[in-house]
Amino acid sequence: MPCFSIAGALIVPRLTILYLWLMTNWFVGVFGSVTWPILGFFIAPTTVLWYSVVENVYAGTWGTFQIVVLIIAILVDLSPGTKKKKKKSN
Repeated sequence: MPCFSIAGALIVPRLTILYLWLMTNWFVGVFGSVTWPILGFFIAPTTVLWYSVVENVYAGTWGTFQIVVLIIAILVDLSPGTKKKKKKSN
């Protein structure tokens, strides 16, 4: 069961980006080129989603709250790759 939770946590931001890309104009004008959303889809989907929220909802205004949530989004994106397996001690 934990594997399903982890897989769900990894796929939900990507599905959200895919849905927004295909069904809305959420990303139009937010990024300078198509490269950043595509890279973000594979590398940092939560960060891409938060950046687009700030650009669309908060009109691109970066205050303390927006920066704190951006840092949290970056940590969420980095967390699956930074966990190390613990060695069993005898």
